[in-house]
Amino acid sequence: MAKVEHRGILLAGGKGTRLYPLTASVSKHLMAVFDKPMIYYPLTTLMMAGIREILLISTPEDLPRYRALLGDGSPWGVRLEYAEQAAPRGIAEALVIGEEFTGDLPAMLALGDNLIYGRYDFLRKAIDGDPEDAVIFAYRVDDPSSYGVIDFGTGGEVLGIEEKPANPRSHWAVPGLYIYPAGAAAEARRLAPSGRGEMEITDLNRRYLEQGRLRAHKMGRGTAWFDTGTPQDLLEAANFIEAIQRRQGLIIGCPEEVAYHQGFIDHDQLTARIEELPECAYREYLARVAEDLA
Repeated sequence: MAKVEHRGILLAGGKGTRLYPLTASVSKHLMAVFDKPMIYYPLTTLMMAGIREILLISTPEDLPRYRALLGDGSPWGVRLEYAEQAAPRGIAEALVIGEEFTGDLPAMLALGDNLIYGRYDFLRKAIDGDPEDAVIFAYRVDDPSSYGVIDFGTGGEVLGIEEKPANPRSHWAVPGLYIYPAGAAAEARRLAPSGRGEMEITDLNRRYLEQGRLRAHKMGRGTAWFDTGTPQDLLEAANFIEAIQRRQGLIIGCPEEVAYHQGFIDHDQLTARIEELPECAYREYLARVAEDLA
């Protein structure tokens, strides 16, 4: 099957109430996860999937901060655009907001507070699948009752999805990363608002399941997933990143390095980007990368 171009949607909205008072004056997705802003991690996940055109959606008051941090994406060989979500009306609304941006192309939707690290084979297999299908991912957790949970059949097919069930049918949770075919915005518009007045992403996934158009890819043992929505989760993710980077001498979630290895920028562009950075450990790391690749 020929590879189909995908657009990316990066949702960084909401009020971050579970992190209050940390989020009283700053967007949750701009907070540090060890040594870089949280948004760098899902951004580089999209880039690792080969996506070069990305729409970042956030609140009207926070969008200027994201523009100041990320710009137009050109130093990383990507194109970044921005759009508002005026109120937290659900994850599925991101597809409606991004309808003009995605056009008639499928889209990968990533939540700005989700961090994925490890082997990305599952991601490449998913994005190269049938472009008419929706794709969710499955990550095994010890306590699935806090998440959307996938009920798998004996052949690996999706039988159902439950949202925060009291008695989960499996240990497979749904991370904040999804792939939707063209036309997903129209499907999202047909959703009835939930009791909290939101367009629920689980309801959208169920629609595709009912149509026989939902696939799930399991993320294996070599992959780590963090939902950094609480202070404990934020600390756990930061400790994980610090430990891996210190032991391996590599930086996780580095857009410049990902862009080079993905072929989005060449060595000269990487070197030019390094010259723009202030004197810091991040610049020193990239200088070593560029020297090793020379």
